[in-house]
Amino acid sequence: MCDSVDEVTQAVLAKNDSLAAGLRAELARRAVSVVNLLSSPGSGKTELLGRVLARAVERGLPVAALTADLATENDAERLARSGAPVKQLLTDGLCHLEARQLRGHVESWLPEGASLLFVENVGNLVCPASYDLGERLRIVLMAVTEGEDKPLKYPTAFGSAHLVVLTKTDLSGPAGFDEAAFETNVRRVNPGVEVVRSCARTGAGVDTLLERVLAVRDGAPVHRPPLAPRPHTHTHSSEGAEAGLVS
Repeated sequence: MCDSVDEVTQAVLAKNDSLAAGLRAELARRAVSVVNLLSSPGSGKTELLGRVLARAVERGLPVAALTADLATENDAERLARSGAPVKQLLTDGLCHLEARQLRGHVESWLPEGASLLFVENVGNLVCPASYDLGERLRIVLMAVTEGEDKPLKYPTAFGSAHLVVLTKTDLSGPAGFDEAAFETNVRRVNPGVEVVRSCARTGAGVDTLLERVLAVRDGAPVHRPPLAPRPHTHTHSSEGAEAGLVS
């Protein structure tokens, strides 16, 4: 029974990988970079993304965002306050996004001229980690309130991240968060990955995160995680090296 389940799972993932490869090629032709954001519920992902979108809008950057949930359009309403084009994607009970879902929205909704698409995946560090969406950049976020051992508990998610973002850093003291232990655990599953510290409440890390994303959009090399869903090949540039994105 287990073998048959594994075979079905592998077939589903293989089909998704094929669709993701096609989507990645199509996005490249359209000069659109997708940023896939993964985290547990309560990480502060939506609030931080809203801040990043607002900063991008202030700078006149052509950005858009898709946000995925099982139900409600609450997050889309929050993100739309940034002034960026935003669309809610309901997964009909699925705990993750798949390439076919993203492809449909890219074809039918993505605003003309948008060169950067943020995808806020379903709040879950298990299922979404296995599904390639054709993204240029996969970012895994974690709040200091979640504990230093989170990367070890979810090695697929953290091990496939091109960038890790630590959120709610203003609560490090009250939470008794050991940042050194956290970074050690991150490096165990993803050697060399950059960790960006952020706080949506104060705005800390917002500009850094936006600059990292823009550097990748503009061709900077991306850190190659050990569990990358697909090989990523980009043109090297001095800008990328300065941004800390080189593996």
